[in-house]
Parts: sequence; C-alpha cells; structure tokens
Amino acid sequence: MKTSEIIVGLDIGTTKIACIVGRQNEYGKLEILGFGKSPSIGVSRGVVANIEKTVQSIKRAVDEASLKSTVNIDHVFVGIAGQHIKSHQHRGNLVRNTLDDEVDQNDIDTLINDMHKLVMQPGEEIIHVIPQEYIVDKEQGIKDPIGMSGISLEANFHIITGQITAAKNINKCIVKSGMNVEDLILEPLASAEAVLSEEEKEAGIALVDIGGGTTDVAIFQDGIIRHTAVIPLGGNIITEDVKEGCSIIKNQAEALKVKFGSALASENREEEIVSIPGLRGRAPKEITLKNLASIIQARIEEIVEHVFFEIKNSGFEKKLIGGIVLTGGGSQLKHIAQIFEFLTGMDTRIGYPNEHLADNVPEELSSPQYATGIGLVISGIKSSKSGNHNKTEVADSSEKDKGSFFDSIFKKGKEFFEGDIDN
Repeated sequence: MKTSEIIVGLDIGTTKIACIVGRQNEYGKLEILGFGKSPSIGVSRGVVANIEKTVQSIKRAVDEASLKSTVNIDHVFVGIAGQHIKSHQHRGNLVRNTLDDEVDQNDIDTLINDMHKLVMQPGEEIIHVIPQEYIVDKEQGIKDPIGMSGISLEANFHIITGQITAAKNINKCIVKSGMNVEDLILEPLASAEAVLSEEEKEAGIALVDIGGGTTDVAIFQDGIIRHTAVIPLGGNIITEDVKEGCSIIKNQAEALKVKFGSALASENREEEIVSIPGLRGRAPKEITLKNLASIIQARIEEIVEHVFFEIKNSGFEKKLIGGIVLTGGGSQLKHIAQIFEFLTGMDTRIGYPNEHLADNVPEELSSPQYATGIGLVISGIKSSKSGNHNKTEVADSSEKDKGSFFDSIFKKGKEFFEGDIDN
C-alpha cells in the first residue's frame, strides 16, 4: 500500500473548530502531519450564526495546522450538522435496454443522479445519496449488482437533506478564509468512519456523537447506514444547567462539569464538596458533587430519551447487536456509558478514534472530541482513492483550484453564492 496524498479535515463545531492535516501511510494507518484548534465563536447548535466570527475562528485553527504541518491548506473536507438535517428512504428504478450487457457503474450512477433530481421541501437540498441495497429483476438484497444481468435495476436509497442556506453559509466562511470546500460530509457519518469497525456496522450499531451544540445519531445494520438524526441538545446545555442550578458563571460551570461532573448522582456522596471562588471578594460558594451530578443527570436522561426515540423510530431497535457507541466531547463525562446502558438496556462503549491512527500521533488526538475531524480526513482519503477531488499540496503548491463544491454536490451554478447572507 502506498502513502496517500495529503487530506485536510475541518470540523466546525459549536464549541471548537478543529483542523486536521493527515495522510494514509504505507500500513493503512492515518498519519497526522499537523492539527490546529480554536474556540468556535459564531456557531450555534452546529449551524453558522455569524459569518465574520466563524471566519476568524477557522483562520486561527487552519493557520495553526498549516504551521505545524508545513502544508499550504487550500482545499478542505468539511462536516455539516444541525437540527435542519433530515433523512429519508426512497426507491429508484431503471429499465435497461438489453439483457446482453452487464450492469455497470454507469447504471449505478444513473440511479444515484436520478435521486438528486427529487423535489425537496422549499429551501432544502440533498447532501448525500447512499445506496442501501439493489434489486435486479425482483431479486432482492443485492449489495453490489455490477456484473449481473437483468432488465430491471432498482435500489433503496438513504437520502440525507439539509438547508441550502446552512450549507451556503459554511461555504462562504471557507471561501472568506481563503480556501475551497472539497466535499461536504454529514458529521455523524464522518465520526462513524473514525470509531466504528466494519464488523460493528455489519452486526448493527447506533453511533451517538455528543457535541457541544448537538447530539448526532447514525444507525448502521448489515453494513449499511439505516437512519440518521441530529438532536439539538449537547454539552453546552448541560453547562447552562450547571450555571443556573449552582448560580455560578459559565466558565466556572464548564470547569466544574469537566473536572467533577458525573452523569450518575448515586455515584457521589453528600459529603463530597467543591468550593468555587466568589466574585469580587465575595465568599466562596460550596457545591456538593451529588447536587452537581443530579443537575447533569437530569439533562443526560433527556438526551438519552431523544436518542432512544430515534433508535426505535429507525425500526432497528431489536437488530443492533453491537449496541451503542458514544463519541464526541460529551462522551467524556464520567459514568455516561452506564446511564445509557441503564436507560436503554443496550451495551454501550466509548468510541475512540485511535484504532485508525499511526503510532506517532499526538495523544490529544485520540480523544473522542476529535472523532469527527479524524473521520473527515478518513472520508477524504476514501474520496481521493476514487479520484473525485483535488489535491492539497505542500507549501510550494501551485495555483489553487477555484472550483466550487456545489458543482458536484448541489448542482448549482457559481452565481448561487454571489448574494449577501445576513450574519
């Protein structure tokens, strides 16, 4: 196996923006050349809410990654999330001209392109069209029909849609930062690339990515993506609850949650107390860890309830042998796996992206909070092998390719981006 070209993943999250530069080494592992991160200012619940502030945050993360990796970053694979993301099931069909010719890639592409022509709700556009299974002359359950003979070719598709304005705002931020979007990838699909094995996807598994503003759910079964959902609750709302419940400022609430927080109040004793410095010479505030955990547990239970609803709504509740995998920054909360197991009755583990990483990768990147960023790089490597994107080259790179990613994803002309967008 040869070393792959350099790929850049940009995770625009609600709490942080992470830029990861990597390539696949000769052993098939992900070699990280450099990474940068910055606080995310201007993003709310996974959606860009302020263009200029988001651009500044992106530039800080990208400049840091570029400096560490000595790579001139001009094309990035970007994640998209937010409550506007929806998933649909649809069936496409194609009547072929002759039995003599075998089913080939052109037939598959025709089916997929037809799905992109579906009429969406006003303001929505298709982000991903993912084939689930094919049917050749009424023969069902075919994963790869290429080479088969048949007149009728049908396919069941998992179609993911999002708001045009949300994608347009992401693109505008990237372009204002001096780069182009190579591809737009749904964040839970990227996270799945980083933390799930092919065996788990085959057995049936629910990936739950708990970020700062949203919780993303992706359900796989028989190696196929079956259901996706974005829940507008994440780590930030837990911090807000701690802030209100303990009457402290937000920075203190975040630190308290990270250092002493627990998703299970029963694991803490009444006599365990932490002291928070008072404001402007005021007396310190004493908070019991049991009370802190009670506040956190109430919100975690609500998130679990939403996740379990999506699992049941998918129709695969009884078929998920692998159970649940938690990832994202929110999955680092103590005892969170136990509360998911208790409330859903499903096996739960924390997903770390280190399985795909080479040995010399900084330890910080093996944290679940970087699962999406690493997954974006892995997705980019897979995309590069199919030869459908431009290369990001080392610092003496030649002229940038100015093509717009909407040419390939949204089938829109360049004029689509020329209008101003309110921040």
